[in-house]
Amino acid sequence: MSPWLPFEWIAASRFLREGRLQSIAIVLGVSIGVGVIVFMSAALSAQMTNIIRRVLSSQPHIVLLPPKDVARPLRDEPGVAAAAIVQKPFQRVRSIDQWQRILRETAAMPAVAAAAPMAAGSALAVRGEATRSVTLSGIEPEAYFRIVPLPEKIASGSLRLGAEDVIVGTELAADLGVVVGDKLRIVPASGQGTALTVTGLVDLGSKGANQRAAYVALHTAQSLLGLTGGASSIEVTVRDIYAAEDVALAITAGSGLQAESWIRTNSQFFTAINAQRVANTAIRVFVALAIALGIAAVLIVSVVQKSREIGILRAMGASQGQILRVFLIQGAALGLVGSLFGCVIAAAAIALWERLVVDSAGVPLLAIGYDPLIFAGAALIASLTGLASAVLPAMRGARLDPVVAIRG
Repeated sequence: MSPWLPFEWIAASRFLREGRLQSIAIVLGVSIGVGVIVFMSAALSAQMTNIIRRVLSSQPHIVLLPPKDVARPLRDEPGVAAAAIVQKPFQRVRSIDQWQRILRETAAMPAVAAAAPMAAGSALAVRGEATRSVTLSGIEPEAYFRIVPLPEKIASGSLRLGAEDVIVGTELAADLGVVVGDKLRIVPASGQGTALTVTGLVDLGSKGANQRAAYVALHTAQSLLGLTGGASSIEVTVRDIYAAEDVALAITAGSGLQAESWIRTNSQFFTAINAQRVANTAIRVFVALAIALGIAAVLIVSVVQKSREIGILRAMGASQGQILRVFLIQGAALGLVGSLFGCVIAAAAIALWERLVVDSAGVPLLAIGYDPLIFAGAALIASLTGLASAVLPAMRGARLDPVVAIRG
């Protein structure tokens, strides 16, 4: 042992070597625990990311809409409401007042990553005798592609959107029998339709969406839907997807518009995501508790076995604080070494998973990846758990009476 090491390190390393089998057993236990934490955390995180990406990659995080039309009963006399049945009015497609200003203000919010206008409404896609109901979406391509990455979803053709172009979903194209370059007549509710050229087919990852999707230039949709210079909605993407509802409430308070976040429109999905996050946290807590109890048990046994040595050290002048630090060092060392081996085990398990659990094309069914934050976090938690679990055994060892300990 190097003469430059402090007394506490010398004593702690000697105690660990003398209880070699116990030390190896607890390091193995910590390694397996940390390996489970890292692998499960990485797998669940990758699964959540994959699900969220699939669900949210074809829709904005927040949609801003004009306030709904509200019917109010007429009054026969001041202060007296007429007794009548008030029917909810039809919610017609209309533009957001001063949408350009609201778009600029929304895009300038720190929590907002991107915002884009849209003129959307129902229409019919007609080719020969075949007709299909579609959702006509007028977009500004450069801005909208920051909300929904359509370039990643292009199946054939290009994403060119001129005044006479349309991009449709793959299922809609199959139903109508159109390919890139064909003409497709788009007829809105007003009946004033126009023939557009299909420039691209997109796959949005959902059969329902692919059957109804039709994208045109913003000014083309404004003309077809009777929204001259208007926008029926503003699509928003936020930096933190879990803060979407808070951002939506802030936008509503500032603009008076309806702000529907993905959390509200996909409430069941959001509940499932939260349940998965809670389950992930519970797994980490229970494994950390198992690690703590294992280290504490080994150190308590070490205190009992080494009570005579502790008494001799105290009789030779070792203070309670030094004895306390001896066992704290042991706990921290066991946690740290175990966490390092655990990270190696987790990395090997991830590599084995991505090698063996693949589809017919050899692509991993779930690409877990190696997130340094998960590895570092698990190692830190294990080390701190080892240190914390050593506190009670260390206090017990430090309080041993030297005379009683030597007599056994």
